[in-house]
Amino acid sequence: MLISGAEVSRVEDSVRRICTAYGAERVDVFTITSAIVVTAYSPMFGTVTQTRRITATRYDLLKLSRLNGLSRRICEELPLFADVERELNEIRAIPPQYGFSFLLFCYALISSSFTLFFGGSWQDALVSAGIGLFLKCMEQVSRLLQLPATVAAVLWSFAGGCLALFLVSNGFGDSAEKISIGNIMLLIPGMQLTNSIRDIFNGDTLSALLGVCNAFVLAGLIAFGFALPLLMWPGGI
Repeated sequence: MLISGAEVSRVEDSVRRICTAYGAERVDVFTITSAIVVTAYSPMFGTVTQTRRITATRYDLLKLSRLNGLSRRICEELPLFADVERELNEIRAIPPQYGFSFLLFCYALISSSFTLFFGGSWQDALVSAGIGLFLKCMEQVSRLLQLPATVAAVLWSFAGGCLALFLVSNGFGDSAEKISIGNIMLLIPGMQLTNSIRDIFNGDTLSALLGVCNAFVLAGLIAFGFALPLLMWPGGI
């Protein structure tokens, strides 16, 4: 659930309810964006503590909805562990809800729309759409290579900034800045920041601060990646 985009309070509540349903008398759950620590006590098995490290997130609201339903069914019906594992494997095997071609279209549409919104010309919007397609393809490459999010953010934003400058200098656009603004919007970790703000209202301050810091660091690296080509390019911006 945490990997799929659930907020910390939902994860902790689900773990607590599942452990209690299976006989635990006391359950202490500590969750941040990168780890889950659970300690459960029962006279039947004593005190048990387990820690799970979360190394990456892939927001998937369909899987999150299915996992929510499974957690409720576990608490109500107490199914066998083998049945739970089988359903978990089915949920993990769910293919992406949208195909790659549709996502390419969305990336191009978002890039071009933001470029127009911030004052770019139609030429800039078309160039921004093309770079948006490139960034989506590079995102897939990052997942295949399992690149860290920070490395991928700097690498592909730098490549996007270089492309914007190169195309504008060759007459395919009017403003590299407007083009880059449209492309930046594709990479900004908006959902992570939203979840962190929601964690603040739920009282999960530590997790919220970690999420906010991570989101701002990632956003800063993305901005740096796009700005670096503008500073290095002959003649500046």
